[in-house]
Amino acid sequence: MPTSQILPVAPRTSLAQRRSTRLSAALFETNDAILLVCNPATAEQSLKELPHAALWHDLYSAGRKRGPVGQLATRVPGKTHAQVAIGMLKDGASPFEVLTLAGKLWKSVADDRPRRIVIATLGYSASAAVAPLEALLSATLAGLAPLPHFKSKRSPPPPAVTITLLHAGQPVDLKTAEAVNAGNHLARWLTTLPPDVLDCVAYRKALKTLASTHGWRFEFLDEPRLKRLGAGAFLAVSRSNPHRGAGIVRLSYRPKVRPRGRFALVGKGICFDTGGINLKPHKSMYSMHEDMQGSAVAVGTLLALTQLKAPYEIDCWLALTENQIGPTAYRPQEIVTAVNGKTIQVVHSDAEGRMVLADTLALAARRDPAVIIDFATLTGACIMALTERYSGIFTNRPDWRSLLEKAGRESGERVWNFPMDEDYDSDLDTPVADLLQCSMDGKGDHILAARFLSHFVPDKTPWIHVDLAASNHRGGLAHIPSDFTGFGVRFTTHLLLKGSLL
Repeated sequence: MPTSQILPVAPRTSLAQRRSTRLSAALFETNDAILLVCNPATAEQSLKELPHAALWHDLYSAGRKRGPVGQLATRVPGKTHAQVAIGMLKDGASPFEVLTLAGKLWKSVADDRPRRIVIATLGYSASAAVAPLEALLSATLAGLAPLPHFKSKRSPPPPAVTITLLHAGQPVDLKTAEAVNAGNHLARWLTTLPPDVLDCVAYRKALKTLASTHGWRFEFLDEPRLKRLGAGAFLAVSRSNPHRGAGIVRLSYRPKVRPRGRFALVGKGICFDTGGINLKPHKSMYSMHEDMQGSAVAVGTLLALTQLKAPYEIDCWLALTENQIGPTAYRPQEIVTAVNGKTIQVVHSDAEGRMVLADTLALAARRDPAVIIDFATLTGACIMALTERYSGIFTNRPDWRSLLEKAGRESGERVWNFPMDEDYDSDLDTPVADLLQCSMDGKGDHILAARFLSHFVPDKTPWIHVDLAASNHRGGLAHIPSDFTGFGVRFTTHLLLKGSLL
């Protein structure tokens, strides 16, 4: 498939903001969908002030007979028969809850494929309205972002869509919303592609096209070069591929202003994971084209930060290979040597993610970044601990734990810090090598995986590891409507631009 078909085409969406709190009859007459978040404390009065007040009164009264009203949705009479969805936002709602409500409101109108959309709030002050407006915009943008499909009957191209936000004096940051959506869309699109379309060779070519488009430097460390560097952990995983196209891509963004520091983003890019010699069962292997979502989140974050002209140097390291089954596949009990000289006793071939990340993290650390952040769909243990609603996070800077969880709460992509104390290393002790790849019983595997990776990041280098438990959630998560969530782009953009890592 041509590279142009592997990369997403941005939807034709135009945004406008107007300072107004009045939802006139003309707006209801000329738009296809109207999405409103309402303050429950003033709901009755706010609904009376809307066009078709009697209709809203009847719907609200009928709803109250069944309990607290959470959402109202109906078509209204008029030229366009606009679909109107109103959600009630409880006091003290978290950013995740605001985004979730916004996602529900979008889904209630999505099947109509609206082309003219109005977003507004009812009963909020100018400052209090910003969060629900941003959530409604983010949900709408995510819902409008197309995802790949391969049906024989072609779908018509998505229509041009106009979104109008009404605010009471404090506008929404449209640039950030659009940039984060673009990064999330890229991550979800790439993850959705089937493995016969996005193998690691096609992925590398697509990344080179992205680099040319966005002004990034592109570098590819192929297998011969990795062999010269001594990257035995990565090469153990890639050696069973039927091609020799695996390797590590480095994308580099440099701001036009004096940089405030340098970050490294690292992503696991296993384009299909069979489990190797320790073959996965069917149910576990079925969606393993998504095992590259860590790399997709890393490059999606790079795209968002590039569009926002982030004042940092950013290197994005992507470990691209498949984990195949075959006569040359790496096996339990092999001893391999990583690029930093550490020797690893292989325990299980399906723990390939930590192998490719080991060499990639060590190479990224050689550039002396101020912070390394890696993303990986790494362990089932993290999903068992958190379900698919949170992602796990680990750091070698314990005093950052509250900062990271705060960024998760504020962004609506929630993360939970796990311990990674040094004494966990006793479970990775072996008399024949520096490290066991993993333990035999799988107990606390998400923690042991983080401890394993910590041996490839120097103590002097601040490091954050994100185990993407929330990368796949049936029916979507928060404002994201698709099962593949692109989790991490919104969190990391918020952390780097609004946090205080540096």
